[in-house]
Amino acid sequence: MKKGFIITVLVVITLGFIWGLWYVFNLDRKDPEIFKTEQPSKKTIVKKTVATGSIVPKEEVLIKPNISGIIDEIFVEAGDVIKSGDLIAKVKVVPNVTSLTSAKNNINSANTQVETARLAFESQKNIYNRQKELFNKGVISANEFDQAQLSYDQAKQRYNQEKVNLTGARQNYDIVKTGTTSGLGASANTEIRATVSGMVLDVPVKTGNQVIEANNFNDGTTIATLADVDKMIFEGKVDESEVGKIKENLPLEITVGAIENKKFDAILDYIAPKGVTENGAIQFEIKGTLSKKDTTFIRAGLSANASIILAKSEDVLSIKEALVNYDSETKKPYVEVEVGDQSFERREVELGLSDGIYVEVISGVSQEDKIKVWNQLKAPSQFGGR
Repeated sequence: MKKGFIITVLVVITLGFIWGLWYVFNLDRKDPEIFKTEQPSKKTIVKKTVATGSIVPKEEVLIKPNISGIIDEIFVEAGDVIKSGDLIAKVKVVPNVTSLTSAKNNINSANTQVETARLAFESQKNIYNRQKELFNKGVISANEFDQAQLSYDQAKQRYNQEKVNLTGARQNYDIVKTGTTSGLGASANTEIRATVSGMVLDVPVKTGNQVIEANNFNDGTTIATLADVDKMIFEGKVDESEVGKIKENLPLEITVGAIENKKFDAILDYIAPKGVTENGAIQFEIKGTLSKKDTTFIRAGLSANASIILAKSEDVLSIKEALVNYDSETKKPYVEVEVGDQSFERREVELGLSDGIYVEVISGVSQEDKIKVWNQLKAPSQFGGR
């Protein structure tokens, strides 16, 4: 029993010794580490942040009726380019019974007032004629005659005014009943005309639809939406983590998903002073005015991305960020430059602008230097590497 234990221990020690010799032998034969190198190059480095949004007109004008009724006819459709004053639609008035009755009563009242004023005028006219005859004969004084003439002129003025009021009451009745009256011409309430020049973006109503007039208590029904499509803006939102990096007047590069291989320049001219919560994150609205340098037609509402240019360095010496290491104590950046066959020396570098992939090198290396790539490769084996 004791003899078998000793033999077992000796066998284990022998096998361990043999394994150790094998490990040391293979360690000496381990392939050397080989590092690739890369040289600095001249690049334009742009530091930017991206905002998502859409392209919209700078100003949209909603055309609304100033009288309620039913759309009788529409003269435009979306995509038409029109001028200020062009006819858009006609509205057929459906009179309100209460308003119609009130307008009719006003006519009756005005008729009564006209007749009363006419009688008073005729009476004063007769008195005036008699007083004038007596004055010419020297029977009455000039003061009495002047008083008669004054009363006559006042009665005449009241009569003329009541006739004007009657005309106004009749016109009001016509407007309530039909939406227009004689003498209005192009100002007829039933004719809906463009208030600005531009493109028709939308006509949300159809012939036969009922519309409501715009007033102090109601926004009214939109008959058409107009905009100047030559003045478009980017409207989007940025996260609160990015809003502190941007400011007004920064350049934007706009890319529109529906327009391939095109970039549009813009200027950031608005950053919302207050953020809003969307999906648990605070978002700030931004706007940028597009500077259209070509004739590409951009449709309103197209989704777009805006690259906000925070900083830009053109044609500068740069290397990949992955080539840079940082000293564990001083935190200063450095690279390793090849000085011989797979022999490298450490050099501290001064870095500038970075876009996350490439970084500007201000000093420390030249364009001819070969910089170590930290991911090493194994040298190919004499008998075929794995």
